[in-house]
Amino acid sequence: MKIEILGVGCPKCQKLYENAKEAVTRAGIQAEIVKVTKIADISNHGVMITPALVIDGQVKASGKIPSSEEIVNWLKQ
Repeated sequence: MKIEILGVGCPKCQKLYENAKEAVTRAGIQAEIVKVTKIADISNHGVMITPALVIDGQVKASGKIPSSEEIVNWLKQ
């Protein structure tokens, strides 16, 4: 499983990264968590507002910081 955190490195992006790490631990799964900071790479996902969360190529959230509980639910789907 691949989780991408899209954002230029702002505090909100860092919080989303931390929530994603916590969610992976809580879900008991193995996942690669990658920070995507280049604007061109972010826009390739169709995201206009960061931070954004992408799981296996699918944008799950944009412009908000989902809780680790929300992320766990997405990981289990």
